[in-house]
Amino acid sequence: MADENTIETPEVAVEAGAEGGEAQGRRGRGRGNREGGEGRGRGRGGRDDRRGKREEEDDGIIEKLVHINRVSKTVKGGKRFGFAALVVVGDGQGRVGFGHGKAREVPEAITKATASARKKMIRVPLKEGRTLHHDGNGRFGAGKVTVRSAPAGTGIIAGGPMRAVFESLGVADVVTKSVGTSNPYNMIRATFDALSEQTSPKSVAQRRGKKVADLLGRGGASAAEAEAEAAAIVE
Repeated sequence: MADENTIETPEVAVEAGAEGGEAQGRRGRGRGNREGGEGRGRGRGGRDDRRGKREEEDDGIIEKLVHINRVSKTVKGGKRFGFAALVVVGDGQGRVGFGHGKAREVPEAITKATASARKKMIRVPLKEGRTLHHDGNGRFGAGKVTVRSAPAGTGIIAGGPMRAVFESLGVADVVTKSVGTSNPYNMIRATFDALSEQTSPKSVAQRRGKKVADLLGRGGASAAEAEAEAAAIVE
């Protein structure tokens, strides 16, 4: 170790400065990598914050988790386990959709399923904003479902997966029956098959070039009753 009174020559000072610069450069690169990693972490956190903000802005959408299933994929080293989620979303005012997603973790699978469901929402006409306009049948694979309109006060008479669909849709009174498979995926698809065939008197009248009162008056109702009922129909 050099004595405190020893005077360094310019050559020694240059060599010491070079060694110090290299050490500082190595420390700077290490610090830069660490800071870069932290920066990337902050970036991911920013995206998560934006995603959470978007979900808060769309808080009018009802999200219901229908089913979680553990799945596996066989790879060279063995099996890789993950999770599959089935989610139903709706606005409670006649729009509903479903989606499924797979991921290594449950929250990520639910996020993927919710994003897929939001992209595939359909519009279903509702009578008085509480029930269906008419009865319908749906089928997918081995699943068969029947949906029927019901008077006020009936409630939602439906099983688990189908109940989630009607609650998200905004239906308050409906009677359903499922025959065949109990697979939630097939039940949901069969239910959407039945809902996709729902029509309203307004859309039928426009397609036929008639008035809504003309269609409603064919059932034996008087002209005044038909006009009043037609005026009460929203969709």
